[in-house]
Amino acid sequence: MNSIASNRLVISSGKKIDVNRSGARNLAEAQINEEYTIKDIKSVDEELKNFLFTLGCYKGETVTVLSVLCDNYIISLKDARYSIDKELAQAIIV
Repeated sequence: MNSIASNRLVISSGKKIDVNRSGARNLAEAQINEEYTIKDIKSVDEELKNFLFTLGCYKGETVTVLSVLCDNYIISLKDARYSIDKELAQAIIV
């Protein structure tokens, strides 16, 4: 995996995400088919945080990366499957 030099990322929708690089792993660094507990969502966009919350993506919930294809992550969250881009996966701290 490439390391990220900046603490700010831009996701495909143009929204900025603030990523904590203090040793915490993000979902983009997760192993496939291993269950993780979400520790935090690092985003400066409250609308994005609220959207993720409606999907069930919040602190304490479990998430599994099912596959990675072309920087798209298929995740399992609350008995549902979602496709998210790499930048969004980097905002989800596990």
